[in-house]
Amino acid sequence: MMTTIARDASNPLQGLKEATAKARGLPPVHLWNPPFCGDLDMRIAADGTWFYMNSPIGRKPLFKLFASVLRHDDDGKYYLVTPVEKCGIRVDDAPFLAIRINTGGEGKSQVISFETNVDDEVTVNREHPLRFETEAGTSGLKPYVLVRARLEALVSRALFYDLVAKGTVEGEWFGVWSSGEFFPMQRADEI
Repeated sequence: MMTTIARDASNPLQGLKEATAKARGLPPVHLWNPPFCGDLDMRIAADGTWFYMNSPIGRKPLFKLFASVLRHDDDGKYYLVTPVEKCGIRVDDAPFLAIRINTGGEGKSQVISFETNVDDEVTVNREHPLRFETEAGTSGLKPYVLVRARLEALVSRALFYDLVAKGTVEGEWFGVWSSGEFFPMQRADEI
């Protein structure tokens, strides 16, 4: 005998807890192609704070649950995805914030890793590169690290200073080494 679970159309996140509870680690959201259920009044602010209906989500386990099913699609939009539904959310800058840095080694042997506000740990390497964007209005640099599948973490300003302190000049560029890869920040003649 097969039982069906009645879905409440007014609650587009109903399947979220069930979908993530079954999975060990991160759910395979890249494999799911459920129907679009509309946009939620959910936003991730530039400082990494998650909001629902303009109220901050203060419980870390809850926004970590949401982060585990977050996807950034080819259309440039962000979605919370379960096997049965896909809901749009707004992201002001990057969905995650790098809040801790660890470095080991020196020069080309240096390894840099970050911890994010949702407890992801990522080592900067070819698969998880650093990139630097010019900030509008200030012309300062904003560093980002790829956490997973088009989801980036903005490296906090304090950690950016730590990155600069670990930097070196290679040819025409100033940047940092990690895991045998060089990540250029800006032209050496501009620093």
